Amino acid sequence: MKKKRSILSYITAFIMAVMCMFAFAGCGSQGGNAGKTLTFAGPDYKTLNSILNTHDELPSLIFSGLMKYDGQNKPVPDLATSYDFDKNTLTYTFHLRKNVTWHDGQPFTADDVKFTLDTLRLNKDIDDEISDNYKEIKAVDVVDPQTVKVELSKPSAAMLDYLTIGILPKHCLEGKDIMTDPFNQKPIGTGRYKFVSWDKGQSIILQKNDKYYGTIPKIDRLIFKIIPDETAKAAQLKSGGADVALLNAKDAATFRNNNHFKVYDCQTADFRAIGPNFKNPYWQNPEHQALIPVLGYALDKKAIIAGVLNGEGEAAYSPIQLNAVYNDPTMDHMDYNPTLFKQRMAALGWKLGSDGIYEKNGEKLSFSVDARDFEEERVDMAKIASAQFKKLGVDMKVNVVPKFNWKTMQCCLIGQATPFDPDAGLYNFFYTGAGANYTDYSNSAVDAALAAGRNSYDVGMRKNAYIQFQKAWSAHPAFIMIAFIHGNYVATNKVTGLTTDRILGHHAAGIFWNVENWDISE
Repeated sequence: MKKKRSILSYITAFIMAVMCMFAFAGCGSQGGNAGKTLTFAGPDYKTLNSILNTHDELPSLIFSGLMKYDGQNKPVPDLATSYDFDKNTLTYTFHLRKNVTWHDGQPFTADDVKFTLDTLRLNKDIDDEISDNYKEIKAVDVVDPQTVKVELSKPSAAMLDYLTIGILPKHCLEGKDIMTDPFNQKPIGTGRYKFVSWDKGQSIILQKNDKYYGTIPKIDRLIFKIIPDETAKAAQLKSGGADVALLNAKDAATFRNNNHFKVYDCQTADFRAIGPNFKNPYWQNPEHQALIPVLGYALDKKAIIAGVLNGEGEAAYSPIQLNAVYNDPTMDHMDYNPTLFKQRMAALGWKLGSDGIYEKNGEKLSFSVDARDFEEERVDMAKIASAQFKKLGVDMKVNVVPKFNWKTMQCCLIGQATPFDPDAGLYNFFYTGAGANYTDYSNSAVDAALAAGRNSYDVGMRKNAYIQFQKAWSAHPAFIMIAFIHGNYVATNKVTGLTTDRILGHHAAGIFWNVENWDISE
């Protein structure tokens, strides 16, 4: 009996081993035998829909636009092979690539382009921040499956920038609620990588698109490991749990002398600022609004950059100061100047009280700024700014919160970026009522300048418009600017192909712009 049981146990063990082998082979489609795999440690996602998420990396890998940005942040043809523009009729004619297929095998056609652009300009139920970019589109007409015309009602200088938006598949979304459809979590695109799976709160997996119309990526699989915490991302890199991550400057510094890693210091158009919330009664008071252009003189921006960013950044004075064509470097930089600060405060009627805090009409100069707990750099910036303000008589309290509450907060430590054409950002951020104008900023002179910059193709006229914007901004700014930050990406030496050529966007997004040229050694 013992011998039979022993033989039976061996047979059972053998069968179990074979079953495990097949089980692991089956799991290979989810990462077991996926070929070259790169793991990126990054933030969580709410949606992968290209028109609902324009900040993060993944949609740009899954979807393609009529245009795409090159290494110099200029729009060039992508799903379109070429285009013509008739200035008399303000009409773009796009000639589309042939034989492009969606990830589910269906053909991509001009109908998909029309569906996407019509959704952006006509669907009033979309909760996004970019619809204003498409309001100049008058009509989208399908000429044939490979040709589509986009007619404008008035000039829109950055329209080619806006047509980098990922095109959506009409056959998947027509007649559906684009805000709630499951497509947003299981997208189908035409891009370099295909969606595989999403383990909520853990990871998102993409597989390269073997039928991609351009250069097919060398790396077979991308795993986006969801790790919002900065320290945890650094730990994952050190332990081998991730191959690439964007780190804050202090964590990135710990890798600079490690021969197993390389730090890529990327220039970004990403700035940090104290953003007054004009929905809040505190900032609706004209007495308080008058303080905003003055408070910047009380901030030692260079000290903040040295202390928080390890020098990885530069003092900020304008949202477009990194734009070589349209920036006006002669505008007031609002550099640290305690003497001028005191003079301006006196001119506004504020006096130092017995406790060292300014007061006027019996009111102390006191307000609060919110910073999210998982954004360590912003929390540190807010705390240092608070200490600097306190020395000069301003009581700014810091609230560390899990998320922003736009209904109640007085200020936030805000971040935004305008890496492309100045219209592609400024208009949505600062035009009255625009989709990304979260702080409810309103300035008629800014509105006029931004409209003039958008609705002209003449570089000289546009430059003048953005000079007027900066003058109006300087007089009545939306934010108290602090710093433009660098994007410090850290990668193991196994990874090659990353570049620092391109100016990156908000949260240093855009590093994957040339991912098809990346590689990773086994």
